[in-house]
Amino acid sequence: MTPTWTDQAPIYQQLADRLAVQLLDGSPPEGEALPSVRSLASQYVINPLTVTRALQALSDHGLIESRRGLGMYVTVGARERLLRQEREQFLQKDWPALRAKLKRLGLSAKDLNWEAT
Repeated sequence: MTPTWTDQAPIYQQLADRLAVQLLDGSPPEGEALPSVRSLASQYVINPLTVTRALQALSDHGLIESRRGLGMYVTVGARERLLRQEREQFLQKDWPALRAKLKRLGLSAKDLNWEAT
């Protein structure tokens, strides 16, 4: 299946976001190597330079690091950093908008079949 890209953001940013979600899910685990640039380019059917830009964006955020002659590796603490950023973004941006929409629609947690876990 060929990945789909949107016009909302540059492809390298969309790829960086996808890879960040994978890191958040623990794939690959901290300290482990990422697939090679060529492998990622083939998997996502994009130019290797685009993959390199995406990896650089993740590296700039301290989520991955280059090990000379070995490739790119997930930094220790990357998942926790990502989790903290995602939670903050959700609470600052996504949740207020979602809450306002729920209120507009007259929906409550009960309507959503909400089960606390």
